Amino acid sequence: MPLYETERIRIEKATLDDSPFILELLNSPGWIEFIGDRGLTTTKEVADYIQKVLIDSYVKNGYGLFKMILKAEDKPIGLCGFVKRDFLDHADIGFALLPEYEGNGYAYEAACETMNYGLSALQIKTIFAITTFENSKSKKLLHKIGLHEIGAIHPDIYDTDLLLYSNEKTS
Repeated sequence: MPLYETERIRIEKATLDDSPFILELLNSPGWIEFIGDRGLTTTKEVADYIQKVLIDSYVKNGYGLFKMILKAEDKPIGLCGFVKRDFLDHADIGFALLPEYEGNGYAYEAACETMNYGLSALQIKTIFAITTFENSKSKKLLHKIGLHEIGAIHPDIYDTDLLLYSNEKTS
């Protein structure tokens, strides 16, 4: 059952049945380069990841990364939603697409509607985002959905500085 949708995209909670799709996404070049290699190679490992990272977040936080489904093909093409990280005071928006669906405006469409969902349905006031300095596509999209760069951070769990964005001018 969709949580929300756009003209071309339906957004739903991921399930354990999504393991083959999530396995493909987690091992796509963009995910590995900009989000990080999770070292997951089997659908069983990915099912555990879906439970611990996605489904548990839905239960604990009321949100998480949601599955983006291309309506025309009824095919999952990416994830978009919110993550609650230990090193951030607020939820942050994240998104990732399978490579063959990049460049068609799907991430923008989903991210815009996800921002609306977060602000209205979830009543999240402050929304953060993080990305690497090198991820020009992500930086451009974050600006396009109304987020502003507010500085660099260096969480202990990362080997590099990250750019922090917010929907508020000051945080």
